[in-house]
Amino acid sequence: MLEDGLSYPIRGDWIGRVIIGGVLTAFSVFLIPVFIVLGYLVRVLETTIEGEETPPEFEDWGDMFMKGVIGTVIAFAYTFVPITLYSILAVVVLGVSGALGGDLGAVVGLIGVFMLLAFIPVLFLIYYAVPAALGAYATRGEISAAFDVGLLKPTLLSTEYLTAVILPIVVAFVVWIVSGVLAVTVIGLLLLPFVQFYGQVAVFRMFGSAFASVNERIESDTPESEEPPTDDTVVA
Repeated sequence: MLEDGLSYPIRGDWIGRVIIGGVLTAFSVFLIPVFIVLGYLVRVLETTIEGEETPPEFEDWGDMFMKGVIGTVIAFAYTFVPITLYSILAVVVLGVSGALGGDLGAVVGLIGVFMLLAFIPVLFLIYYAVPAALGAYATRGEISAAFDVGLLKPTLLSTEYLTAVILPIVVAFVVWIVSGVLAVTVIGLLLLPFVQFYGQVAVFRMFGSAFASVNERIESDTPESEEPPTDDTVVA
């Protein structure tokens, strides 16, 4: 999976794609390029799940923009809402501990502190769930699919997807090192957006491959429906 993901961005006529993606990434301080890049990454998920071996081209920019907007909404729902609710709950617990005082207050306060320390695992769970949600959306083309538990559960509980989540961390670490080296020179700084775009495409390829692998296994495990009787069938 790692080798496939790393080689994927430079398949086919890759120079033009990487240049366009790098330029859009460089201008990601503006809102529209962010949506277009995310829309392209969603399209990478789509084509990967459909079985394509080469990255999609930058075509139908309006469609990419809309996919980016919807992808942002999905990521926002999975990120902002849980973090906000979790933070509010932790603050309330700490507030209650202060109001109670004494031994009971101290116990409640410890619970609140533990909740704050557990914030990092919460972030990892969000990071774990968002790509699967985007993959579900890419599969059906409907935003509701990103919140379909029945569609998401097999993927989230699969070893293929777990691997696809861990390997991008390795890719991100390598990209971070390369970015640090490139940042030393002016020319290196100019190359940073292209390296970052390359890494994003590779990562989303891995997510798409894992999602496709799980769905293919589910379909293969599903028993075929019985064929209707033919005219030659003898009815007792």
